[in-house]
Formats: sequence, structure tokens, C-alpha cells
Amino acid sequence: MMRFDWLKRRWAWLVPALTVSLGLVVYLLDPLPVQTARHAVFDQFQRWQPRAYKPAPVRIIDIDDESLKRLGQWPWPRTRMAGLIEQLQAAGASAIVLDMVFAEPDRTSPVAMLDLWRPSPEIARQISRLPDHDAVLANVVGRGRVVLGFALDRQLRHQAPVSAPVSAPAPKANFVAINESALPYVHAFSGGAYALPALVVAAQGYGTFSFVPDADGVVRRLPMLVRQGDTLLPSLDAEALRVAQSVQNIGTRTVRGVGLEELRIGTLTVPTTPQGDIWVHYTGPVPQRYLPAWKVLAGEVLDSELTGNIVLVGTSAQGLADLRLGALGSVIPGVEIHAQLLEQILTGDGLSRPGWAPSLEVLGLLAGGLLVGAVALGFGALPSAAVFGVLLALMGAAAWRAFSSHGLLFDPVIPSLTMALSFVLSSTVQHVRTERRQRWVKQAFSRYVSPNIVNYLVAHPRALALSGQRQQCSFVFTDLVDFTPLMESMDPAHAVSMINRYLDEMIAIVFAHQGTLTRIVGDGLAILFSAPVVQSDHACRALQCALAMQRFARQYASELNERGVAFGQTRMGVHTGEVIVGNFGGAAIFDYRALGDPVNTAARLESANRHLGTLMCVSQAVLDACPAVLARPIGRLILKGKSQPVMVFEPLDLATQADADYLWAFEVLRKGDQGALAAFDQLAAQRPADQLVAMHLARLRDGHTGDLIVLDGK
Repeated sequence: MMRFDWLKRRWAWLVPALTVSLGLVVYLLDPLPVQTARHAVFDQFQRWQPRAYKPAPVRIIDIDDESLKRLGQWPWPRTRMAGLIEQLQAAGASAIVLDMVFAEPDRTSPVAMLDLWRPSPEIARQISRLPDHDAVLANVVGRGRVVLGFALDRQLRHQAPVSAPVSAPAPKANFVAINESALPYVHAFSGGAYALPALVVAAQGYGTFSFVPDADGVVRRLPMLVRQGDTLLPSLDAEALRVAQSVQNIGTRTVRGVGLEELRIGTLTVPTTPQGDIWVHYTGPVPQRYLPAWKVLAGEVLDSELTGNIVLVGTSAQGLADLRLGALGSVIPGVEIHAQLLEQILTGDGLSRPGWAPSLEVLGLLAGGLLVGAVALGFGALPSAAVFGVLLALMGAAAWRAFSSHGLLFDPVIPSLTMALSFVLSSTVQHVRTERRQRWVKQAFSRYVSPNIVNYLVAHPRALALSGQRQQCSFVFTDLVDFTPLMESMDPAHAVSMINRYLDEMIAIVFAHQGTLTRIVGDGLAILFSAPVVQSDHACRALQCALAMQRFARQYASELNERGVAFGQTRMGVHTGEVIVGNFGGAAIFDYRALGDPVNTAARLESANRHLGTLMCVSQAVLDACPAVLARPIGRLILKGKSQPVMVFEPLDLATQADADYLWAFEVLRKGDQGALAAFDQLAAQRPADQLVAMHLARLRDGHTGDLIVLDGK
């Protein structure tokens, strides 16, 4: 029943009010831990849904390890770089972008050799007449469409002010400002390393390739404009887009007092952060993005792969140290980050954090924190927990939907933490737990669930329904192969010790995945997920638990087999569905478990392994909830006592890739084609130890067709 007597105690309002005020202060101060948490969420979003690669007119000419092996160590002579640029120009590249800086004269140039070797005057005169390598490169660069790079050092607060003298060459681009200048808003840099003056004069574009990584070293954004002193400078990417479109101007649009809003380069309008950055939406590895430099120089690359493309010349070689940490958690070459940014600009698949995002996040912080606190103070634990969970899920789902559908970045961290703190503190004020209730819950469940779930139930006893309720749950059943004959042939003390270690480790894995152990039958386990504590990811949790147990069971069996003990493998069945959960032991015995058809199906799937030649059978319902898990189809099984088939899969080892050959053969089998027998016959010859392939082959030889398998036995 609702209780509003807390309204009479006005001090109770202070709990959610102070919590929300604290959250607002933390949000506005934006300390480093808050930034780290926000970035971790954004990174996770990218890992869940990286940018889908679309072919774009961007290629990387990679000075990779193989190129260095074939053509010599870095730095290469400028004449070789000139030859590479000439080939790219001849192929019709729209822009040739050099992600490197030529800050010093070429040491292999003939004139430079005079400083190392003192020849006779006559020989010296002859050497001095030879072409200077830097002049050769400058001549080729001057033929057009070349963008040179330079490096800058980040300016910190204690360094020279922006009005200090600078030494960077004047930019090649003209900046056209709409509203006020972007200069006060963009990242400030101090000194740097610049290309030789002759090369700068010859180049059509000149931009910085410097990154502005976050505190954890991850490159999440790239600056499109920077400043050095009172000079506005373009990035390498901005210059690449400008030169590729043969335009001279870069337009900037600012919002007064806020910062930069967008850049206009030719026909492209590029939204930016107020500091002039662009969030990088990473793809996974894409081999076709790269063309090895040695192949280009050897003439093994078709002109069609370069014509009309922005080509970035950079390096992925390990020893050249141009490697960066990306948002997907992998280390990638710096030149690829530039290439990915150009791709997303050209295809329109980028990320953005709109200027009104902070206002919306503050509104969510205030409304969510106050609402959760008010409900926790006025209602019972279950309604308040439900409201908190729904709001938390909605906030996370909204942030994910904005990212996945619209490429927008919203921060759910601080609003969610504020709601969580408001919920905890307000619930503590309103609800007082008794020691007797804590002891009862601990005694009832200490043998079923892991300690962290016990603590949760102690803190939230109303989340436990002992009377029984319908609930979506997942199940894992296990059984040891040939366990009984093994036990009969061994010394009892040794057998007990061996099986106890096996069960201890298996149960520890169950508890680590927050599963509920409903019973142990000999060597077999029955495991329940999402009861008594509801777990939204119970299907994936059950499957990951089963995979972890399978890895241990294989290792344990292997260790014993090496010592001469014929310890068998472990069979498993995994299924999910709606069941009734509760205490089915009556008043005398506490027996918390689940009843329903999904329980029987999971048990039958475990038994089905012996007929299929597999060690784990996972139903379609479980696999649909875990799309990231690799698996190969077994078939549609009609289990003993059932009339409707269940589509069943065998998970693949995490270290392997999808079994393409098997999938092809199974598809032929599923369609009932006559070629199924030949397909599985060939597959069996290639992998004689694959019992699942052998099972399908035996069925086909017996005249069965299709993927419907009727199991008469348990």
C-alpha cells in the first residue's frame, strides 16, 4: 500500500535533493574519472556496433614491414619518394597525402655525401653537379595534388600564450569565417617539426597530422583545425579534402561563446565539436584499405585502384612507432585513423555529440535522480527497484539507440550514477533490515547461489518470491561420459577426491556467472539463470557459463588422461524459456527450483549429445540472444516425448572462425538436395574425427534427408 507519511518529514527530501546536487556538481566539474567513464561507454558502443565499411575513394599506401624488407630501411631516399609520388600522380589520384614530415635534408643526397667524404676538388665539382634529392622531390611535389604533413607539440597552460611568436609556415588554405573566428576555440599547439621550405613552397596542401588523444591514450577525436600562436592551421585531413576538390577556401561557422559548429570544404559540410574536432567512428580491420608501397613502386597496382582516390602515404611498420590506440581497443597505424576519418566524412557515417547534449543529460540527471529518490522514499522496495531499473534501462537504451540509429553520442554515466546513489541512499533511509531476515535468506540460499547474489537478496528480500511465479529463465544441464564404469574401477577414496575437485571447479564457474545451482545428481549439475534474481541477459549468461565449464572440463579430463585415468568428457544442454520458479519443497524442505517444459528440454538436449556425437547442444532460442557466439547448426531435433522440433546448434571454440565448409554442406542437407551425401562424404574425409559430420553422413547413407532428426531415446 502506498505510504505518503514521509511527506511529513521534510528532511527526507534532502536525500534525493542533495544527491542530485552532488551529481550536478560532478557533471559540471567533469573530473578525469568522469571523462574516463564517459569515454568507456562511447568505446563500448563502438565495439558493439563499429562503423560498417563502405567503399570510399580513400586508400593507404602502406610503407609496411615487407616494403622496408624489400626496399631498405627508413628513411628512404627522397628520390624514391619522388618516384612513388610520380606514379600516384600518373594514376590520377585526387590528392596525395604524406603522413610524415621531411624536416631534414636527405642524408643520401650527393651534396650531403661531401660532408662525410672529402674527395679531390675535381671529384667534388662533379658530385656537386648531380641532382639534389630534396630538389628532385620538390620538383615532383610541385606538379600538384600533394599534401605535406607537419607535427606540432600540444600547448599546455603553463606554456607560452597564444600570442607568442610561431615558426610554422603560412597555411596554404584561405580561411573564411562565418560569424567570429574559430581561433579562440580550437586546440592550441606550441612548437613543432616542419617540412623543408622548398617542399612547403612546392606543395599544394600543408596540414598537421598531430593527434589530441584523451588521458588514457585513446584517439577518439581528430582536430580539423588547430592554432599556433595567432595562426589558424588546417589538419592533414582538412587539406586532403580541400586539395582533392581543387578548392582554396575552408569555411568556418562558429556559435558565439560556444565554439566551432562546422567546416565547409568545397561541397562538403563537416559538423565538428566546439573545439573543431571530429569523433572517429571506427571500423574493424579492412584489408582492401591498404596497398603496400612496394607493390606501387613495382607497378603491381592497377591505376583503377588509385584514380580519383585520396591516397595517404604512411606506415604500419612496427619499428617506425606510428601506432595508436583506437576506440575499439586495438592498436592501429596513425595513418589509418586519418583514412577512417576521411571515409566517414565522404560517406556521411560519422559520429557527433550535439551542442544540446549536455543540457539533455543534465535534465535526465535532475529528473531521474529526484524521481527515483521520491519513489524509494514513498513505496516498497520492489516498486522503487522497478522504477529505478526501468529508468536506468531507458536511459541506457536511449543512449544506445541514439548512437546505433543516428550516430549521436549521449552520456548516460553521471545521470545513471546519480539515480543509483539516490536510490541507495533513499532506500536506506526508508527501509531497515532485520538480522533475523538476513540470517534466513543466507541460510536458505547459501548452497544455491554465489555470495554476491546472496548479498543482493539480503539487501532486497522482497525481490524473492517463494510462492512461485512465471519467469523467463535459462538452464544448463551437464553430465559426465562413462562416469559410472570409471567409478566402479577405481579406489573409492581416489574417486571421491577426483569427482569432488571436478564439481568444486564446475560450481565455482557457475557462481562466477551468477547462476543458481538447483541440484547435483551424481556427476551431473542442473543450473538455473534469472532466478531468484532476474537477469536480463540470462540466456547469454547461461551460454557463457556452459562454455567456461566446457573449457575447464576438457582441460581437467586431459590432465587425468595424461596420468592414465580414463576420465570422460562433459556433455551439456542449454535452453531457455518460461517456467514456474519457487519453493517446491513444502513446509518441511526448502527446494527452490523451476518447473516447466524448458527444463525438460534442456535435460533432453544434454542427453541428445550421445546420439549426435557432440558435447554441447544449444537451442535456437539461446543462440538468438547471443549473436556474437559462433556456432554451427546441428538440425531440428524432435526429442523423446516431443512433437515439435527444436533447432539445435553446437557452439564453436572461441579461438576458431565460423566453419564455412560445414555450413555449406549443412545448407545442402537442409534443402534436401541430392548433393548432401557427397558433400558430407567429402567433409568426413577431410575431418575423420568430427563426430557431428559422421552422424550426418550415417543418416544420409541410411536414406534420411533434410535436417529433421527424430531421437527415440533419451
